[in-house]
Order: sequence, then structure tokens, then C-alpha cells
Amino acid sequence: MNLFDPRVLTRLKNLSLRARSVVDGVMVGIHPSRAKGFSSEFEGHREYSPGDEVQHMDWKAFGKFDRYFIKEYQETTHLRAYIVLDRSGSMGYASDGYSKFDYGATLAASLSYLLLKQQDAVGLILFSRRIERMIPPKAFPGHFWAILKALEGQKPGGETSGGDVLQELAGSLKRRGLIILISDLLDDPQKVLRGLKQMRSRGSDVLVFHLLDRDELEFPFDQPAIFKDLEEDLRLPADPQVIRSAYLNTLRSLLQSYEKTCASYQIDYQLFPTSAGLDKALTKYLTWRKNFKPRSAG
Repeated sequence: MNLFDPRVLTRLKNLSLRARSVVDGVMVGIHPSRAKGFSSEFEGHREYSPGDEVQHMDWKAFGKFDRYFIKEYQETTHLRAYIVLDRSGSMGYASDGYSKFDYGATLAASLSYLLLKQQDAVGLILFSRRIERMIPPKAFPGHFWAILKALEGQKPGGETSGGDVLQELAGSLKRRGLIILISDLLDDPQKVLRGLKQMRSRGSDVLVFHLLDRDELEFPFDQPAIFKDLEEDLRLPADPQVIRSAYLNTLRSLLQSYEKTCASYQIDYQLFPTSAGLDKALTKYLTWRKNFKPRSAG
């Protein structure tokens, strides 16, 4: 049994248990040397002086030079992060019982738990057509429960205006930090990219988790059907065998546009099928943070 399989996680009704299970499992799988460096960075050596902490002694240097040296570290400022989660109607799509919103909420809770474990400040923003809930970033462990309370019981619904929301946030968030967007990005891509660019231009680091269902990625339908819009009262009769090629080509162009444009803005963009294990998403985040440490912490 793969604990990180969304179909397994969905059986854990308690969101806190889901988040802790995912994060603790990922952290166990990371070698300790990879986990270091989030709160401090190795800067260099200096000779030992009476009163220095023995735990920072470099015994390899002693063996080489027959003198005592202390490792010095440069403290890094803790992050100030906002997790921006899409709860619009399209996030409710689920081909196998685990919706994009279920996946996104579990990912948001897991990231919150991880950030707080690292003593970073984390906040939460829920949006559809507008910002519906905003929890300011805080760094104390008990803040995790405030974020969970905001996530639990939420159901996706309504139209989306992600681009407008991102532009509004770019203008209202006065302190720079890390913005983590979790969304299916089923909105006007030019508006979304404009909002992301605006956030980036104001000095924030931006990380995008693009969630799509396997059905949306593969379009496996083979019988004529009526396709229903989950955000508007629209229904479209279509023969999948006739439109599949055009659909997949359009999707491919859209994904390439997001990836290429985000890269040009120095925004980290990751596509995640909701059938993929959450451990992959979190491991990707940890690797990104280790290799591309945010320049601003607010």
C-alpha cells in the first residue's frame, strides 16, 4: 500500500492526519544532510576559542591541521509564505473519488505543516471569483490548527477569476515572501500570467502547483456524451473521438505556455496530476527550496 497514493489518503478523513502522514513520510525519506540548511548556512571556519560550543567543532579539520576549528554558520531569515488555494467549481472534478480540491487542500495542509516545522510563517488564502478567506502568516506551531479549520469543510464551487485575484494580491501584500499557488489554472491564461508576473516583479518568490485530473490530461472518453461546465450552467454535447486530437493539442499548447512564461519570470511551475503521489510534490518543493533559496523573507 502506498501511503502517498491519493486514493489511500482520501480514506484518512482527518486532514491533520493526512498532512502529518505525508510530511513525516517525506522527511523520513530525505537524508539528514539534505534536510540541513533551511535555517542556517555553512559560512566558514575560525579557530576555537574558550567558551565555543563543542558541537560546532570540526574534528576532520583537527585531524588534518592538529588545531581546533569551529564551523561558523550564517543564520537565514525565516520565510513568510502564503499558500493560495483555488476552491472554484472546476476544482471539484474527480475521476476516481479524489477531487482536485481534495488533493489541493491536503497539499496546502502538508505544506503548512512543513513550513511551521521549519519555524517559517505561513498564511492561507482561499479564492474562487474573489478572495474568500485570508489567514495572515504566523510562525507558531498552533497556527497549523487555524489553517486546518479554514480548510476542513470547504467545498469547491463558483466561478474562478484567478488572474484578477492574483493581481489584487500583488497590490495588497506589502511584504515580500513566498507565494505558493495551488490551482487547476482553468482561467484566462493571460490574466493568470499577468498576475503571477506582477507578484514576481514586487519581489516575492512564486511557486505554482498546477493540478489537473487524469481525465483532463488524457481525455480517455470514447462515447458521445454531454460535457458539463462545473462553474457555469453550460452543457456541450460532443463526440470525444472527433474532438480528442484538437483538445489534447490545445491542452499541450496551454501547458507549454504556462511552463515557458513562468520560467521567463523566474517562477517555479510544476504540473501535478491528481493521480500522482503527494510525496512527489513535497519532495519537489524541498529540492526547490534547497537549491533556489528564496531571496526575500519579508
